[in-house]
Amino acid sequence: MLFWIAAAALAALVPAYLLLVFPGRNRGRMEPFLHRNYAHRGLHDLSKGIPENSLAAVAAAVEQGYGMELDVHLTKDGQLAVFHDDTLNRMCGIEGNVERKTLAELQALRLAGTSERIPAFEEVLKLVDGRVPLIVEIKGTSFNTGVCRRVHEALKGYHGAYVIESFNPVYVRWWRKNVPGIPRGQLSGDLLKEGAKSFKDSLQRWAIKHLLTNFLTRPDFVAYDWRDARGLSFRLCRGLFKTATVFWTVKDEKAFESVKDRCGAVIFEGFLPPIENRGASTQSD
Repeated sequence: MLFWIAAAALAALVPAYLLLVFPGRNRGRMEPFLHRNYAHRGLHDLSKGIPENSLAAVAAAVEQGYGMELDVHLTKDGQLAVFHDDTLNRMCGIEGNVERKTLAELQALRLAGTSERIPAFEEVLKLVDGRVPLIVEIKGTSFNTGVCRRVHEALKGYHGAYVIESFNPVYVRWWRKNVPGIPRGQLSGDLLKEGAKSFKDSLQRWAIKHLLTNFLTRPDFVAYDWRDARGLSFRLCRGLFKTATVFWTVKDEKAFESVKDRCGAVIFEGFLPPIENRGASTQSD
């Protein structure tokens, strides 16, 4: 009797699980962004005075022909700043939260002791001018989707190719509902390694790690930490559902050689891979 109860429960759980992790089915619109390698936060090299997410890093990536990944925060005054961290400590050497500063306050700071400052998102778009594809990561953990609306406004007049991604499934869902024609991606990895602030935070990280929010977002691609890309949900998306996949962040040639044929695109830093990667795939191992 117990066997049949367990079998019935399993028969119900498997379809429910597949429904949760099932991604979007618009692979065709991802094709222009695949088979390329993307400079993580621009083509930065601090030894040359080029910090991450700076205009100099953006210019260097464009000059070399690399697509690039960059990060966008909503500032206190409703502007968009290109910056990765939530706080200013690491890159600017001062205490403070990025989203509690105005854009003018942020641009008065300098990045990593260089002459480079924090750029506005619009400045980056003007500099890139459609010459290389962009992966725009929307930063934030709240349920307030104002940053999504603001990013969309900034991109309305941009004629270049871009995709949107975020760790926050609330943001990815906003793009699905409001701008479904723009390719969107769910960022993920073993987020529990970083440590959670609360039980609720642990639950959210666990769900994102296992891509259980895909039923809300139906992402066109999954961007996953290449070191953690062995979980069942990721392998189902990549193998069974043939979802486009992006690996982040590959930091040396040895790692690049090990992953380049197992994903659609690579986000890299610290070395110079080929601009294109025609061996890239979305098939299962």
